[in-house]
Amino acid sequence: MSRLLCSIWTLTRPTLHQQTQNQVSRHLCAVSSRVAPLQTAIAPVRGGLLQRPFTAPYPIYNGSMSTSTSLDRYKLIFFVPPENLETCKAAIFATGAGSFPGGKYTKCCFQTHGQGQFLPNEGANPAIGAVGMVEQCEEIKVEIMCLGRPVMLDAVRELVKAHPYEEVAYEVYRMEDV
Repeated sequence: MSRLLCSIWTLTRPTLHQQTQNQVSRHLCAVSSRVAPLQTAIAPVRGGLLQRPFTAPYPIYNGSMSTSTSLDRYKLIFFVPPENLETCKAAIFATGAGSFPGGKYTKCCFQTHGQGQFLPNEGANPAIGAVGMVEQCEEIKVEIMCLGRPVMLDAVRELVKAHPYEEVAYEVYRMEDV
């Protein structure tokens, strides 16, 4: 597969504008490095094909973070009233969430201010607002990386315990190495 991609690159390179060449080269190299080891490219020459080493115009990114890890990475995102922010973060950080591979950085998160909206219906016991009334309130959106599925599950469990809402609004996504 990588030979095919590099052949396409070699055949189209003379006809492409320089900026387009760079974009195509980056894409082909990124795809090739994931599909198979990139060792040779096939270039057309008079009388047949010539195999020659392929050299990219920049270092090929190997798809890993600067400090390698074999653990799956997850992104935990939740919404919380400002007065409960630090309590929720402390509970989540205590599980080991918010740490980068290698441990050089811990208690890492990203926070954005926003406005949440919800309508508590019959049977609800809202921490904010009243049943039957649309409520809009200030909330903080927090994003935290979790290394490994056990850490992610622990972080969600502790978030639900520490959060003031009856129904905690949170999302979990598995992160991909690209």
